Amino acid sequence: MDTNSKLSNNTAVILVSHGSTLPYAEEVFVEIKEKFIKKTGLATEIGYMKVSEPTIAGAVEILKDEVDDLDKIIALPVFLAPGIHTNIDIPQLLGLEPLEEDPRCPDGNYPPEHYLSIADDVDFDGEIELLSSIGPRDELLDIIDKRINEALAESKLDDNAKTGILLVTHGSRLNYNKEFATALYDKFEKTCDLPSGFGFMELCGPSIPESINKLVDENGLERLVVVPIFIAPGMHTTHDIPHILGFLDDHEHEHSHSHSHGHGHDHSHDLTPVEFDGEILYPEPIKADDILIDILVDMTNEKL
Repeated sequence: MDTNSKLSNNTAVILVSHGSTLPYAEEVFVEIKEKFIKKTGLATEIGYMKVSEPTIAGAVEILKDEVDDLDKIIALPVFLAPGIHTNIDIPQLLGLEPLEEDPRCPDGNYPPEHYLSIADDVDFDGEIELLSSIGPRDELLDIIDKRINEALAESKLDDNAKTGILLVTHGSRLNYNKEFATALYDKFEKTCDLPSGFGFMELCGPSIPESINKLVDENGLERLVVVPIFIAPGMHTTHDIPHILGFLDDHEHEHSHSHSHGHGHDHSHDLTPVEFDGEILYPEPIKADDILIDILVDMTNEKL
């Protein structure tokens, strides 16, 4: 176990996640938690915003039972970019003030069925310090490079095939996600010798089809590596983006959504498939990569 002389026996960590109706995300976050504990020795629990268990309030209770005289909790959102969840939802779920006004509900009076209305209150008398999201750190480029190399190792085309790289992420009603994607891509573009671009799944542009069409038209590509800039697999990475890429037909996509979205998330977005006759390689998202764990450890150590 790696140790750090600054670690406090009275401090614990909540790794905050969104939650998913699919099992993959929980499996990934359990692995992230186990690796994080091994690296830090800190009492650590996952706290899900919704859908999955334990909730954020439930994670606090687990840590209170685990740590005698617990007086500080570091809440670390395992989110790549800031947005409504990190700036509004998570602070409120922790019993803190939101960082900005909620564009979904400016008056702060959420409908009775909204997850912020039905969530249990956090019961903790100590300090809760909420950290920022991960942001466009240079270390993420190393993970992206790993995923590209993993994908190319599976290619059926030879090394001389004209290849492009597309980084894809979700998109947000707020501008933060686009700022994150733009900043990360600007760094990536400086290190990549291949034609490249980035696209958003929904809520802002350029869309994935727009970005693919531009890359293909301008570079005559035969092969495209589409790298999902997401932490864990979920509905977006296993269904929405594959549908856009043409891996799933409309029936498969609609069937998957009808069985997997009972938590009220709006999926009225246009997921028009792209038209590309070349090879599309689609590696896994970041998952519990050791580089991600090191990022989370560094972020935590800065606050100890």
